[in-house]
Amino acid sequence: MPPASPSTLTTARLRLRALGEGDADFLVALLNDPEFLRFIGDRRVRDRAQAIRWLHAGPLASYAVNGFGLCLVQCLQDDERIGICGLLRRDGLADVDLGFAFLPEYRGHGYALEAADAMLQCGLHQLRLPRVVAIVDPANERSIALLAKLGMRFESEVRLAPEEKLLHLYAIAL
Repeated sequence: MPPASPSTLTTARLRLRALGEGDADFLVALLNDPEFLRFIGDRRVRDRAQAIRWLHAGPLASYAVNGFGLCLVQCLQDDERIGICGLLRRDGLADVDLGFAFLPEYRGHGYALEAADAMLQCGLHQLRLPRVVAIVDPANERSIALLAKLGMRFESEVRLAPEEKLLHLYAIAL
């Protein structure tokens, strides 16, 4: 695995590891959560086979090309799958993007902040990225508050493509 392999990230309560086909059922649940659909978008993943295709086209391809990507977030205590968090190269963004999503029952417990901080530190210090950004729906107040806690600041409004919705871009530089 590349030196920035997600399997190397562990926090006080969490393990961030590479996603794999064994996570497909979890991904079906996460990618169809109403908050995910509202704030992040519909990835058109409705069953295990579609989740596996999404994995190969997205996270697994990103690992191969970039050496990083979305990771599975698990609780160290019981190995429960609770969310995803990672660094992404997106068309339409000049910088690497920090992304995260968690199942509803794991929101509000500090897990997203813990995982996002670990991933951000990896990006800035291990990968030596000069800058990391995050895009967020302007109505997603919880994610905006989390980005502020990470030290990220609002910079601009962006659209990843002309037909897509307007998003807010937050950034932090080393």
